[in-house]
Amino acid sequence: MLLSSSVGAQASASRLEQAKWLAQHHPDSAFRLLRNVLQEAVQQKDREKEGLCLQQMGQIFYHQGRYSQALDHHLQADKIFREEQLPDLLAHNLNEMGTLHYYNKQDEVALKEHREALGIFRKTRDQKGTAFTYGNLGHFYEKRQVHDSAFHYQRLALGLYKQIQDSGGIAKIYENLGSIFEDLIQYDSAQYYFRQSLSINQRQNDQLAQLEVLNNIGDVLRKTGEYRRGLAYSWQAVRLAKKLGELYQLSSGYRDLAKAYHSLQQNDSAFIYMEENRDALLKIYSEENNKQAALLSTLYEIEKKNNAIAQLQNARQRNVLLSIGAGIILVLLFSLGAVALSRQKLKLRNEQALREQNEQMYQTQKELMGTELKNKLLQEQFLKTELETKGKELSSHTLHVIQKSQLLEQLRNRLQELVKEDKRDQKKQLKQLLSLIQQNFSQDKYWEDFRGIFEQVHESFFQNLKQRCPDLTAADLRLVALLKMNLTSTEISTLLNISLDSLRVSRYRLRKKLNLPQGENLVAFIQGLQEIPARYVKEELVL
Repeated sequence: MLLSSSVGAQASASRLEQAKWLAQHHPDSAFRLLRNVLQEAVQQKDREKEGLCLQQMGQIFYHQGRYSQALDHHLQADKIFREEQLPDLLAHNLNEMGTLHYYNKQDEVALKEHREALGIFRKTRDQKGTAFTYGNLGHFYEKRQVHDSAFHYQRLALGLYKQIQDSGGIAKIYENLGSIFEDLIQYDSAQYYFRQSLSINQRQNDQLAQLEVLNNIGDVLRKTGEYRRGLAYSWQAVRLAKKLGELYQLSSGYRDLAKAYHSLQQNDSAFIYMEENRDALLKIYSEENNKQAALLSTLYEIEKKNNAIAQLQNARQRNVLLSIGAGIILVLLFSLGAVALSRQKLKLRNEQALREQNEQMYQTQKELMGTELKNKLLQEQFLKTELETKGKELSSHTLHVIQKSQLLEQLRNRLQELVKEDKRDQKKQLKQLLSLIQQNFSQDKYWEDFRGIFEQVHESFFQNLKQRCPDLTAADLRLVALLKMNLTSTEISTLLNISLDSLRVSRYRLRKKLNLPQGENLVAFIQGLQEIPARYVKEELVL
C-alpha cells in the first residue's frame, strides 16, 4: 500500500514537471494536464499538490495576458499554502503574484507581496529564495527608475548567490546590474557586467542566457559608436537564436543589426534586416494567437463539459425532488398561499423601514465625511504654513550667524593690526579683546539653536544619515547640515571658523566616511538623501 502511494506521488510530480515544459510551447495541453492532476488532488485531498496545480495554471494565464484569471488561481493557491503552513511554496507564489500585480500596474500591492516573500525566506533561512527575492525587488525599483534602491537589492542578491556559489544566479544579477548601468547611460560599467554574465553563462553552457546577454552587449557597443564590434555580437545572438528557435531574441537581434547597419550608412543591409525583424514579429504574433486560440478553445470545451455535467446532476436531483415533493406540495399549497401573502405584506413594511433607515445613515455618514475632509484640509494647510515658517527661521538664523561671524572676523583682523603697532599702553587690553572674540567663535549656543530648527525643517535627516554611516562625528554632522542648506564654501568656512584649505580637507574626509565613489558630487549626494518619518527615529543625534 505504501509502495503504491509513493509511486502515485512520483507520477504526479512527473506530470507537474511535464506541465511546466508544455506551458512554454503548448499552453492548452498543459492546462488540460493540470486540470486532470488538480481533480485527482481534490479527490485524494492532497492540498499541497492542489495548490501547485493552481499556481501553475495561474502562470499559464499570466503568460497569455489573462491577468484576472491568473490572479484568481494564484489567490486560491495562496489560501491553500497559508492554511497548510507551507512557507516556501507560499513565498514563491507571493513572488509570482508580485510580478503579476506589477505588470497589471498595481505597484504598491506588488511591493508588499515581494517584501512578504522576503520575510518568509529570511525566517526559513532559505538563502537562494532570499537572493531571488532581492533580485525581484531590484528589478522592481529599476523599472520605477529608483536606481539607488535597485543597486542596493541587486548587490544584496549578488552577495547571497556568491555565498551559496550559485553561478546561474550570479550571472543573472550581473546582467541586471548591467541593465541598470545601461539605463544610467554608464555604458562602460554596463558592458563590464554584461561580459561577466556572458563569461559565467558560457562556462555553464547556458545558451538561452547567453543569447539575451549577447544582444545586450551588441546594443551597448552600438550606443557607444563601436558599430563593427556590436555587429559581431549581434550576429552571434542571431545565429544562437535560430539554433534555439527563440523568436523574440531573433527579432531583437535583427532589429539591432538593422540599427547598426543604418549607423554605418549601409541602408540596403539595414532595410533587409528590418524586414527580417518584421517577419519574425509576424511569426511571433501568429504563434501567440494560435496558442491563445487553442487555450480559449480548451477552456470553452472544459466549461461546456462542466456545464453539461452540472445540468445532468441538477436534472437528476430535480427529478428526485419532484417525485418526493409532489404530494407534499398539494397538501401545503393552500396554507402556503395564505402564509405567503401575510409574509409579503410584512416584507414590504420591513423593506420600507429599512430604506428609510439606510437613507438616514447615508446622510449622517455624508455629513461626517464632509467634516472630516475639512479638518484634514485645515490640518494640511497648518502643517504647510508651519514648515514654511520654520524654513524662514532657519534661513534667518543662518544669515544672522554668518553676519555675526563676518563682523567678528573683521574685528579680529583689525585688532591684530593694532597689536602689531606695538603701543604698550594698548596691547594688554587689545589682547584681552582678541581672547574674548576668539572665545565667542567657539561657543555652541548658535549651533544648538541651529540644530533644533534644522531638525524641524528636515525631519529625521540625521537619523537616516547615521544609518548609512554610523561613524560620523558632531563636526561631520555640522558640515553636512551646512551643505544640505546649499551654502557656499566661503560661508561654510566662516561659520565653522576654519580656512578654505581646512574645509577642503574636511570635505575630503567626509567623502571617505560616506564611501562616495570618485566623481560623485558630495553636495548632490547629500541633497538627494531621503528623510524618514519621525516615528522611525529611535535615538537623538547631537549636532
